[in-house]
Amino acid sequence: MKTGKPAEIGIDPARLERVAAAIRHDVASNRYDGAVYALARGGVVAAHEAVGFADRASSRAARTDDIFAIMSITKTMTTAAVLARVERGELLLTTKIADVIPEFAVKGKQRISVAHMLTHTAGMSATPALPPEMFGNLEVFVAAACQQLPDTVPGSAVSYSALTAHAVLAEVVRRLDGGRRSFRDILAQEFFEPLGMKETALGRRKDLAARFVPIVVRDRTPGVFQPELLEAMNLLLTAEAEIPAGGVVSTAGDILRWAEMLRRGGELDGVRVLSPASIRLAATIHTGTLPNNLFSYAYEARGWGEFPANLGLSFFIRGTGIFPHPFGTTASPSTFGGLGAGSTMFWIDPERDLTFVCLTAGLLEESRNFERLQRLSDMVLASVVN
Repeated sequence: MKTGKPAEIGIDPARLERVAAAIRHDVASNRYDGAVYALARGGVVAAHEAVGFADRASSRAARTDDIFAIMSITKTMTTAAVLARVERGELLLTTKIADVIPEFAVKGKQRISVAHMLTHTAGMSATPALPPEMFGNLEVFVAAACQQLPDTVPGSAVSYSALTAHAVLAEVVRRLDGGRRSFRDILAQEFFEPLGMKETALGRRKDLAARFVPIVVRDRTPGVFQPELLEAMNLLLTAEAEIPAGGVVSTAGDILRWAEMLRRGGELDGVRVLSPASIRLAATIHTGTLPNNLFSYAYEARGWGEFPANLGLSFFIRGTGIFPHPFGTTASPSTFGGLGAGSTMFWIDPERDLTFVCLTAGLLEESRNFERLQRLSDMVLASVVN
């Protein structure tokens, strides 16, 4: 990817500097520890900065090549593997999960489809009844997921599935592949390697471990995710772990490449991994006006009021209206991207031809993380002046 001066691509450098200044202020205030962010317009990188600490406890400064647990941004990659099978005619979005995984067809899950899983409308809870140390064993995890009861009637509600849905989707992909490859290898061979994402892996690859940013929860306010479970990912993210909903590690530079592939309709540097039609469908709202039950607690606890989930096929989409959104209040309605628990984000604003990645050290409670990212995103958007 090319680099250029912000002013050359319609970005005011003084306004863009406000982003780094805001992060420095937050770090100095001990709100969180640091961040690495990258911004591009029309494929030209205008900023790639590291601010604060990668590990405050050891005074390790943040670097642009830091390796982060990207958490649920991983879901967008698992989704890409599913969409690739749709493009090849091996799978339909309307295919029932049980058609590929027969043992899934119990306890009211018989008609759950691939689309239900991708849009978080399958009614699958966050995780099956399984010890956390088994989360990285895909075979064991899927076997336990097959025994789960759905929480809601499929298609009737948006119940965000933190780990289950995309683990099952990964197993669908693996079985369609004939079981010849691990899901780790499928992602690496079909996406990461072709796209030049050399520092991205499902599981904490051994050559990346020394640059890994420790997962530390700074805001331990009770919320969606238990701080202890999030911090346990430091141990769970081994080189062998396969967590298709949240187990990829990467750099901000590599996630920028991922986002640029999406902005360009499935192609980067002459390599096509998906079609424009698939990207358009994935970035279209498929949940109507249904709220995301993930934030039910925040409607009262934070005084937010109810707002639409605005989910595509695993992607978050800005949509219209004024309500808390990590992509910013001023983002174009078609802005879409991915989020990771309390910490990570990327988005693409197609109308502005703008791509933004922000990976943070020091996790916040999810509603407060939404507000942190919303603030930074609005500052980025305000730097675009022509």
